[in-house]
Amino acid sequence: MNLRTTLLALSLSASIVLPVAHADQPAAAATPAAAGTVRPLLWKVSDADNSVYLLGSFHLLKQDDYPLPAEVDRAFDDAESLLFEVDPREMTAPESMATMQKYMAYEDGKTLSTVLPKATLDKLDAMLKASGGSVQALEPSEPWAVSLGIVIGITQAMGFKPELGLDQHLMGRAAKAGKPAGGLETIDDQMKAMDSAPHAEQAQGLDEFLDDPAKAVKQMADLHNAWRAGDVDTLDNKMRIEMAQKTPETYRLINTARNDNWVPQVEKRLTESKSDDTLVVVGALHLLGSDGLVEKLRAKGYMVERVCDSCAAP
Repeated sequence: MNLRTTLLALSLSASIVLPVAHADQPAAAATPAAAGTVRPLLWKVSDADNSVYLLGSFHLLKQDDYPLPAEVDRAFDDAESLLFEVDPREMTAPESMATMQKYMAYEDGKTLSTVLPKATLDKLDAMLKASGGSVQALEPSEPWAVSLGIVIGITQAMGFKPELGLDQHLMGRAAKAGKPAGGLETIDDQMKAMDSAPHAEQAQGLDEFLDDPAKAVKQMADLHNAWRAGDVDTLDNKMRIEMAQKTPETYRLINTARNDNWVPQVEKRLTESKSDDTLVVVGALHLLGSDGLVEKLRAKGYMVERVCDSCAAP
């Protein structure tokens, strides 16, 4: 199994609780935080008079992921404002859940059992029946929403919580500090990207997950440890490259197209201000490789440097 289903969970700003497809989850083995130095996925992008910090987030974290590295604290203190994937005010708006539910459910008469291959449907039904559930309860849901709900359920069983995610933490911190915070896209934009993934790729990801759900536990732990270590190469190989190779259209919609939409907005923070700095907090996937914000802004001629006190000099 690959990481695509897990990546869908990590690609959403997870402050909104999703309906979880209840099933017997793999036993949550102890997954202690990675030992050693915690290194942030943090870059500073500068022009002649101000800077933007790019911080790679993990949307679900554990209590022992705090306190944050000193580099993140310094970037937060230096920034006059913050940008998240979605404006914090929209994340908590009552209508946001209705928007999500609209995209997660079919509106054209289709049902889950009419779009999934029978073998995949049977595996899903067996998994759900093990805990007293059934596919019938999920019939209105699209495959990506089912995958997402299951994965978030597993990660929460492992001790990861959306309210501890880096985004949520920094949103709360910005509010307390009186720092303005905005968003790079709307909930509608985000859900539309998820919903537009081809059904074949959605079904394929769900089927591979159902073949070995226990692997998702190890994969999530491995990604978390790589994020804590600031291991760009491991994250790039296990997150970005695999997704791009195996589900290219989903990758384009979830990552590349959104990054392309975000670059001009991030760039405005450099070109329209002569002094104020901005901390931009997005999922780690969006900073990786040639399709990521880091390299896209570097290609525009800005000075880009990694902010990492304990990283080896290049």
